[in-house]
Amino acid sequence: MDIVVSKYSVPIRLTEERWFHIIENHDDLAGHYDNVLQTIEDPDTIIEGYKKALIALRRGLKGSSLQSFIKK
Repeated sequence: MDIVVSKYSVPIRLTEERWFHIIENHDDLAGHYDNVLQTIEDPDTIIEGYKKALIALRRGLKGSSLQSFIKK
C-alpha cells in the first residue's frame, strides 16, 4: 500500500486490493501504478466532474492523459 498527499493535503491510500480493482476494469493502466500516484499527488489540473467529483488530470506522452478521482 502506498500513500500520497493530494493537492488538498488529503492523504490518499492506494491499496493492493484497490489497484487490482482498477486494472481489472482498466487493463490499459497495468504498469502505470507510479503514474497514477503521481497524478493524484501532482496533477496538471483538477476539474469538477459529475456530482461535484474532483478529477485530477495529468498529461502524458504522445498526447495521452491520465485521470484520477480525488477527495477534497
